[in-house]
Amino acid sequence: MKLRWVLLGALVAAGTLVAIVLTDRQPVRGEYCTADVGATHAQIDIEQARWATLMSAIAQRRGLPPRATTIAIATAFQESRIHNIDYGDRDSVGLFQQRPSQGWGTQEQLMNPTYAINAFYNALVKVEGYETMIITDAAQKVQLSGFAGAYAQHENAARALASALRGYSIAAFSCSINPTGGGLTAAVSTDLLAAFGQIPIRTSNTAVVLPLTGAAPDVEARGWGLAHYAVGNAARLQISAVSFDGQQWSAADSPDGWRPSPAARPDRVVIRMQP
Repeated sequence: MKLRWVLLGALVAAGTLVAIVLTDRQPVRGEYCTADVGATHAQIDIEQARWATLMSAIAQRRGLPPRATTIAIATAFQESRIHNIDYGDRDSVGLFQQRPSQGWGTQEQLMNPTYAINAFYNALVKVEGYETMIITDAAQKVQLSGFAGAYAQHENAARALASALRGYSIAAFSCSINPTGGGLTAAVSTDLLAAFGQIPIRTSNTAVVLPLTGAAPDVEARGWGLAHYAVGNAARLQISAVSFDGQQWSAADSPDGWRPSPAARPDRVVIRMQP
């Protein structure tokens, strides 16, 4: 990249002072992720994407329906803006503002997003009929909030994110990031196994391949769930490209979202790292 010289002039009493500033890179672009499902456009930041994708992966790992993911995301939107914060009302902390004094766990445990998400789902599955319950009502049954209807304002965004992240909306979740390169396939594999459990993985120096088997509708949903998870964590894991079922997302061209790629197969998700 060419170096650019910028001259900044400032008039002072003794004369003119000229400051020379050397810049060696173009300004970075803003990083964010979006889910576009139907008429809903949900935009979140990179940290929100990390935890929303983890909520989706853990729900899939536990065999919970997409509605559980929607309820979790809507709840976290209201409680913490889907940020893993170490403060809140009284002793509330974490994504769901769970309270140690109310038996949710220790503060250290609740600041661990995996623990906090599982704790939320553990409580949700005890709510009889949550699968068909109004989302804000299901969230309130778990949270026992003083603002019972507050979760409703996040329902549309949460539905769109859950539909995309659970793989039921194809190529609907994308992130615009600043590509860096240098990621490791071992780190990606470790992260995927921690989120989804024991899924089949093959690795090389520059790629992680996730083979898919089973009935076509299930393969499609699982594949897009995995592909969208990889995109949602691409900035953190330094992923350069993700491809699946005729579509590819590239970090270098990430503002353009998913684009057609005839080489992308329907029986595997391929995650590439910069060589």
